[in-house]
Amino acid sequence: MVDAARGPGAAADTRSLALPGGDSLTVAAFGGQVLSWRAAGRERLYLSPLARLGGPGAVRGGVPVCFPQFHTRGPGPRHGFARQRVWAWDDSACAADRLALTLRDEPETRRHGPGAFDARLLVSLRPGALDMSLSVHNRGAERLSFTGALHTYLAVDDVAAVRLDGLHEPLAGPVGLDRVYARAPAGLILHDGVQRLHIEQSAGWAHTVVWNPGAVGARALDDLPDADFARMLCVEAAQVFSPIAVAPGTAWTGTQTLTLL
Repeated sequence: MVDAARGPGAAADTRSLALPGGDSLTVAAFGGQVLSWRAAGRERLYLSPLARLGGPGAVRGGVPVCFPQFHTRGPGPRHGFARQRVWAWDDSACAADRLALTLRDEPETRRHGPGAFDARLLVSLRPGALDMSLSVHNRGAERLSFTGALHTYLAVDDVAAVRLDGLHEPLAGPVGLDRVYARAPAGLILHDGVQRLHIEQSAGWAHTVVWNPGAVGARALDDLPDADFARMLCVEAAQVFSPIAVAPGTAWTGTQTLTLL
């Protein structure tokens, strides 16, 4: 089932999917951003109750698309312009179990990074699983370079009780953490009480970022309740240090898949 909510302002332009078993998905055109993924009867992504849907600024939570730069590693706004632009729905690729959006360069974006490009986000819903794919097509005559991430905010009951397996060492209670790891080919497993979630990313992303602001960091963010640092953990498919290079006329694709175990 596809439900489209539209109205004045970018915040109203969202679409939702629901599977017969009850799993559901909501994506916003603003930022090309996944806002909600419900599976097995509970919300699996964290979205701040203070998030500014539709701007100004980025949406705190869900899965922001960081492109064409990670954090401040580039000339544009922090984490790139893509999460603050309105993407277009690609109706030809949308179906009962997937949603697709595109972002194309324009004069404003060309001031902050790559030239002619098409970015495409494809989000697919399966029972107990969410598949996200970001593709970047270089339409220009010169090489296109970028860094970025699928900045996934996972909902947890208590971040201090979380364990993340699959890195070079088990990561327990990642409160106030901000680290970049090499991609784990076998993926990661998040343990959160009775919840176990397998987190996998394609080789297109070289890095995995694990981030939680902690109590001090949360107080510095005006769109995050002070205590909500305990309810979320970001596990991001990312390219942080070495830029991805896309030759003229070619495309790059990076994916992240979340699967309940």
